[in-house]
Amino acid sequence: MGYTITEKILARAAGLPHVKAGEEIMAKPDFVLAYDFPGYTDVYFKQMKEEFGIDKVAEPERFGIFIDHMVPVATPKEEELHEGTRAWCAHNNVELFERRGIGHQVAAEVGFATPGAFVVHFDGHISQLGTYGTLGIGMRRNVLEAFVREKVSIKVPETVRINLTGELRPGVMARDVFHHIVRVLGPSSCRFQVMELGGDGIDKLSTEGIQSITCLAMFTGALTAIVNPDQKRLDYALPRARKQLDPVYSDPDADYAEVHEIDLSALEPIVVVPPTPANTRDLSEYAGLEVHTGYLGSCASGRLEDMEIAARVLKGRRVKTGFSLHVIPTSQEIMADAARLGYISTLVEAGAFVSSPSCDYCFGRIATMTEKQRAVSTGTLNVKGRMGSPDSEIYLCNAAAVAASAIEGRITDPRKYL
Repeated sequence: MGYTITEKILARAAGLPHVKAGEEIMAKPDFVLAYDFPGYTDVYFKQMKEEFGIDKVAEPERFGIFIDHMVPVATPKEEELHEGTRAWCAHNNVELFERRGIGHQVAAEVGFATPGAFVVHFDGHISQLGTYGTLGIGMRRNVLEAFVREKVSIKVPETVRINLTGELRPGVMARDVFHHIVRVLGPSSCRFQVMELGGDGIDKLSTEGIQSITCLAMFTGALTAIVNPDQKRLDYALPRARKQLDPVYSDPDADYAEVHEIDLSALEPIVVVPPTPANTRDLSEYAGLEVHTGYLGSCASGRLEDMEIAARVLKGRRVKTGFSLHVIPTSQEIMADAARLGYISTLVEAGAFVSSPSCDYCFGRIATMTEKQRAVSTGTLNVKGRMGSPDSEIYLCNAAAVAASAIEGRITDPRKYL
């Protein structure tokens, strides 16, 4: 019996010839990542010294810290948090990435998405590094273990394989693929397992689209998501890689907990209805519902292809009077590319408010909603209070649908504008 890509990565990280799902191992992360956030990094830094007597991390080159929340700061307390993070990074000789964009995206841009690497973070959206054949696992508060000792304890997870076939039709995007997976398999279908994406259809998706799917894996209960990298993704990741590792791939006879098939050509635009990310419906069922604001951004969307399709929908048109459309590119690199390609000017001319990369729109710190308002969003969550009042509503959909809905002030199928 062969091995999955996850089993191979963890075996190398554990210094073992092989491991199988279910085994308890100690594995050394190649990289340990985090963003500064109250109750997380500030607590880790304090616990390291006060509870473990550790003044500095070993091998600082393995660590990366991001400042991507509370950017820009609104209170002295927020700036105090950032100051503490800057000081800790300087003292530990750990590289700090500030105002570069949302950390999960920036991590790929700066080489932490090393094919074959094992990466830990406290935030589960680090799973999007799996697009490049990197095993990125969100360990929540247990990630403190990686700050205070070389190896972390982990149970080798089982893998659920999802084979994609066919090709998406115009107006249907990778976000719709993920939400369809939740709809047909269920929000606990990959609980404590790894979602591995494959099949002929994976080659028909863009790298950015695959990032959207792998980023959201936690909403199937998955520990993470991963893809066996093709040459296109290797060509992006390997020149940036921070460590020399050989990419690894699942064996043809690898053992999977389950195998599922998804036909991309059969999919329609989807909307995820509040109050849970599992409440998935065809967008057509909610077409015409009045909405008041739109958010195009987040670690799940807000990449170049999202900017491009939104600009295509809005070119020569206007955002409806009274509707607030916020467009937040996922990173500075993406924002610069979108500006060079003319997407930013098109969006601004249409009436969108375009702002620098930040996580703050996604979790409601900026552009908050009042009661009875509704948003269309490419954010990560639609739970009550996520973007303001607990009496507001968030409808998750793809970037094209956000742009089309901004034109009409109602949930709108984008295909008529494409």
